[in-house]
Amino acid sequence: MKGSLPKMKVIVDLCVVPMGVGVSVRKYVTECQKVLQEAGLHHQLHAYGTNIEGEWDDVFAAVKQCHERVHAMGAPRITTSIKVGTRTDREQSMQDKIDSVARK
Repeated sequence: MKGSLPKMKVIVDLCVVPMGVGVSVRKYVTECQKVLQEAGLHHQLHAYGTNIEGEWDDVFAAVKQCHERVHAMGAPRITTSIKVGTRTDREQSMQDKIDSVARK
């Protein structure tokens, strides 16, 4: 396609919270981690969510699939928080961001 833009890389902080499933959500978080692994996305779990990096379309397709799988597991409702970062001046990975802070 003439004049098309290059694919956009994104770093996302994702927190998927199934509702109506009781106190423990471990099995749902585990399922979302499987989705990210199957999608081949670089990701890192942290105490209140998961950081993900990749191409915009791939990352958001995986987020959609997380919702689909968690609903299929019986969660009647899901609330998700997403923080999204993109940049066009250079490529930057999650590890680059961590290393930059650690050097200071």
